[in-house]
Amino acid sequence: MARIVMKFGGTSVADIARIRNVARHVKREVDAGHEVAVIVSAMAGKTNELVGWVQDASKAEGSNFNIYDAREYDAVVASGEQVTAGLLALVLQAMGVHARSWQGWQIPLKTDTSHGAARIADIDGSFLIQRFSEGQVAVIAGFQGIAPDNRISTLGRGGSDTSAVAIAAAVNADRCDIYTDVDGVYTTDPRIEPKARRLARISFEEMLEMASLGAKVLQVRSVELAMVHKVRTFVRSSFEDPDAPGMGDFDNPPGTLICDEDEIVEQQVVTGIAYAKDEAQISLRRVADRPGVAAGIFGPLAEANINVDMIVQNISEDGSYTDMTFTVPSGDVAKALAVLEKGKEKVGYDVVQHDDGMSKVSVIGIGMRSHAGVAASAFRALSEKGINIRAITTSEIKISILIDGPYTELAVRTLHSVYGLDKQ
Repeated sequence: MARIVMKFGGTSVADIARIRNVARHVKREVDAGHEVAVIVSAMAGKTNELVGWVQDASKAEGSNFNIYDAREYDAVVASGEQVTAGLLALVLQAMGVHARSWQGWQIPLKTDTSHGAARIADIDGSFLIQRFSEGQVAVIAGFQGIAPDNRISTLGRGGSDTSAVAIAAAVNADRCDIYTDVDGVYTTDPRIEPKARRLARISFEEMLEMASLGAKVLQVRSVELAMVHKVRTFVRSSFEDPDAPGMGDFDNPPGTLICDEDEIVEQQVVTGIAYAKDEAQISLRRVADRPGVAAGIFGPLAEANINVDMIVQNISEDGSYTDMTFTVPSGDVAKALAVLEKGKEKVGYDVVQHDDGMSKVSVIGIGMRSHAGVAASAFRALSEKGINIRAITTSEIKISILIDGPYTELAVRTLHSVYGLDKQ
């Protein structure tokens, strides 16, 4: 007997028929003798609908501005997951499974006071563990907890993944299964490269890079939590037949295992290729090269909640001036330019230039630590395809390359092939 946490996303619980299918997955694990907690998202599209209602309700008459109480936002938006939890508990009960629904505050899952984007502070898993011993399945509303002000709080978009991993850690689960609309983690996006392969295993560090660099399979915070607490996490498909052969295999179920790199016997040099579109490049020309200039540029951008990514600095031959180039999400360009204009006199630069429509393509793999020439292979392959590189950043296990957006798919396919990821 093992203890398993199962998480199902919005598309997996989009209607009653799909909720019944989810219940069959849960019943399979219960019938195998496992202790089970289930974390659910709101039904597909419901969170957006609830957010829309909040925005409509909070508009002052004759105004186009949405200024609302974030605590009431959480009270409304958290209801989507509560509905799903109650419905799944009812379906499980109709199947003869001893189940009950839980809201975040009932566990309790305690958070900080950042309503709308709260971070988990503590989870007491003792109550859930007691119910496991009584043979009860806990069906938990994901994405939510309780703040110190005794109000419902939500964890931000994708927060149900974070709830699942955090609860798995709190109850010392043997594994956490994240069920979604894909059957695992692939070497790259199969929609771009049909030869992309599903990975049997991927390390926490690699998955964290993949998630932060554009892969949509898992939410970044959930991978961080899994890595910190060593929660073995499987990415699985909820749309496969719950009773198909192998679905109940505890040690090797179909999907991708995210685990410590010590569990990966044969490590590839490169594990996957990730990409992120809609990047923008901003360049400040002839910036006075003196101490504090970088802080004067990037401090105000951080205060404006603008995420700066790739940074490249070129110093003039005489050392008196520098060109500073960096990337931000395309949607933040106007705000970033306004912040830079406001600080122009203090920073001291001649001109600011920007280019929209950039893409960032990243090569990821823990095997890169011990192999030379990985970057050179990427640069050579892209050069042969006529793809110009705008900027480069590297870490121990990743290389990120900024290119013009129209070349994204070609770059992904080229790099996927050059590292042999399309081979079985």
